[in-house]
Amino acid sequence: MEQVSKETILSKTHYGTNIYAHILRSYYPDEVVMTIKGRDCGIVRNPFNANKPTLHIWVEKDDVLHNALDKEHAHHADTENAIPAGDAFNFAELHYKQSGDELLQTLNKEMFLHIGEKRDFYNRSHCGQAPQSPAKSPQSKSPSFGGVGEALFSFFRAPISNTKPHKAVSLADAYNYIVGDYAKDRTEKLRAFGDAKQARTFKAANFDYCTFSGTFTTRNDKALIRHSGLLCVDFDHLNNVQLSCKREQNSNLFEVMPSAADNLDNVENLFKRLLNDEYFDTQLLFHSPSGDGLKWIIRISPPLGDLGGFTHGNYFAAVSNYIQQTYGVSVDKSGRDISRACFLPHDPQAFINPNYLKQ
Repeated sequence: MEQVSKETILSKTHYGTNIYAHILRSYYPDEVVMTIKGRDCGIVRNPFNANKPTLHIWVEKDDVLHNALDKEHAHHADTENAIPAGDAFNFAELHYKQSGDELLQTLNKEMFLHIGEKRDFYNRSHCGQAPQSPAKSPQSKSPSFGGVGEALFSFFRAPISNTKPHKAVSLADAYNYIVGDYAKDRTEKLRAFGDAKQARTFKAANFDYCTFSGTFTTRNDKALIRHSGLLCVDFDHLNNVQLSCKREQNSNLFEVMPSAADNLDNVENLFKRLLNDEYFDTQLLFHSPSGDGLKWIIRISPPLGDLGGFTHGNYFAAVSNYIQQTYGVSVDKSGRDISRACFLPHDPQAFINPNYLKQ
């Protein structure tokens, strides 16, 4: 199990740049707090120097051993020397007024890094009973959203040609919709189609959908209100691919070795493996409307959606490459669009991070 240390925190915060972004966002919630160009994050406002634009942040290698193994991480200096030069942890000490292990534990918790947590925390058996579906009126099967979540994104009513959001919802709302009966009939009808073209037409006309990566005034990348900090990874037609599998020695991860059975059940195979992914913690995972794919919702930034100077496309490319290398399967490239629509099916086996369930 990973230990909470500076090294593990840096590995999950893009050299520490996300630590700066997370802290600066708390002071300037309605601003783009920093922009990364190469290794330089530019000069930004310093909350410890009367909010003046004097804080220079950049990424460099600590060339202590003078070799290629030395680690890169973010540093800062104030152009007016208002605060001592240092790294992301020194900057965090100023904000949290903590140091040492106490500070590391705070960063781990505040930034949702989940370092040191047992992987079986995400096993469905630890969720307790599935939450009840939202109340429905006798006249309508439409969901009654209203839960409060850390990350909000837009929910749209069918058809797909409708680009005006119905309202902003949370992961718990989406989960309740998926495990409830709202899309049960249409999901069963969709999976009964024998013609792929007819199925696509039916899905586009009848399925409600979400834009998991943010809230929008209309479904268009340029109409983004706020990024949710979430990324939806779309796996299609898994029964037609050969998954890459490797055995982990002395590991509590699911061990999946290639076999004929694997080819017949790639969907459930990958479902289990994603729940135990070594790097990304599953926020929401469910089967696609067609039943032969998966939708994997992961967090790529803190809840306020500050991407730390990286773009949505940067994150998507990195995650896609990671998935290809780890699982040997490609993801739907349309996920690079922030406003990518994700249809909501009926899936009673959907998984949600237990942190989002009300006790």
